[in-house]
Amino acid sequence: MKLPVIKHLTQFIEDNDEDFVIETIETLEALTEVSSLKDEELDVIGELISNMYGAVEVNKMIKDGTPKKEALNNFMSRVLGSIDK
Repeated sequence: MKLPVIKHLTQFIEDNDEDFVIETIETLEALTEVSSLKDEELDVIGELISNMYGAVEVNKMIKDGTPKKEALNNFMSRVLGSIDK
């Protein structure tokens, strides 16, 4: 996951609508079923999906009243904490 990408996607959600990101996630998930995709291509799609899910999660925190910067930092701290374990 990349914080700049999640930050950009979070701004996109604020400017537009979360549904656009959800529908894109669903589209990318459907693409992963293409049998001719190479591992590298699946890795890129997976990275995009994880960043989009991250932005959706950050957006939920913002909707619950957490300031944007704090929501981004909290999310990345959780991600990094789960990687360390």
